[in-house]
Amino acid sequence: MTALTQFVKHNSLTLAFGTGFLVTLTGQAVSGHADFNNQLVAQGLHPLTFWQYLATSDFAVDVTENWQSEYLQFFLYIFGTVWLLQRGSPESKELHKGGVESDREQKVGDHAGTHSPRWAADRGWRQKLYSRSLGTVMAAIFVWSWLAQSINGSAAYNEQHLRDLQAPIPWTQYLGTADFWNRTLQNWQSELLAVASMAILSVYLRQRGSPESKPVGAAHTSTGVEG
Repeated sequence: MTALTQFVKHNSLTLAFGTGFLVTLTGQAVSGHADFNNQLVAQGLHPLTFWQYLATSDFAVDVTENWQSEYLQFFLYIFGTVWLLQRGSPESKELHKGGVESDREQKVGDHAGTHSPRWAADRGWRQKLYSRSLGTVMAAIFVWSWLAQSINGSAAYNEQHLRDLQAPIPWTQYLGTADFWNRTLQNWQSELLAVASMAILSVYLRQRGSPESKPVGAAHTSTGVEG
């Protein structure tokens, strides 16, 4: 096995979904450009080039409103599953392990191994920061993308107002509009439904070979067991 083949095999999950992301983002840009120009032509305005469209607030808000909902899901799921449990689900920890668990179970401080991350063995702020780094980064990306959505959404909203010969509104006022909360909540509800569905359906249904599923023959009551 060559070094390249081994790299692709060992990173195939990230590479496959990363490639899928780029392909679908390109498809969104192409279709969004066509739809945007159709609206401009219908209003008697000149269409934009593809590259001009990529710099518009309309394209930016469509992208960021989906990103913020996805990272909200990850952030809530990572932190929520520390304490919240679901009997029989592989998405849940075992029922007796709710909470942050002991240093021995988490292999930190004196219990860190020779191959543990260096900050895991630290007894100060580095360990505390590193032990919450995944959820913290997910939360930071969510906040950033939500802020980006609000700024770009405000710009797109005001552009439409100007086309309709209406006065634009400031960003702070846009945060209280139905447009902003409709964009936000329609994504949040779908992400929360998806997580809840995965948690309960994985109690009774199986997918052979997937770490997101229990082994096919595992009992429905088996909790925190992966295939």
